[in-house]
Amino acid sequence: MTLGNLFWLFVAGFAVWYWWRAKAIKDYVLQAARSYCKRMDVMLLDEAVYLRGLWFKRDSNGRIRVWRRFLFDFTSTGEERYNGRIIMLGQRIIHMELEPHRFGPDL
Repeated sequence: MTLGNLFWLFVAGFAVWYWWRAKAIKDYVLQAARSYCKRMDVMLLDEAVYLRGLWFKRDSNGRIRVWRRFLFDFTSTGEERYNGRIIMLGQRIIHMELEPHRFGPDL
């Protein structure tokens, strides 16, 4: 086995590991979005979260961690779509919020 073959094997292994890890994080965030929407009495739409930001930031202990921003869509009336956000730093969710929205159907 040549050094070039070992390099490409390492790259392929890293890509598979990264995909597996990213999927696990996305599944974790999706479950958190479901729970948050249920607590806030809104409906998660599309059963999906979307990674919209990736960066490196320091945590409260000064360690560099991966910062991720996920977006998801929700509705409170069944007619209009709104955005929600989940921010992760490392392995922890540090912030969740819903954008301003209507509460239930107009009466």
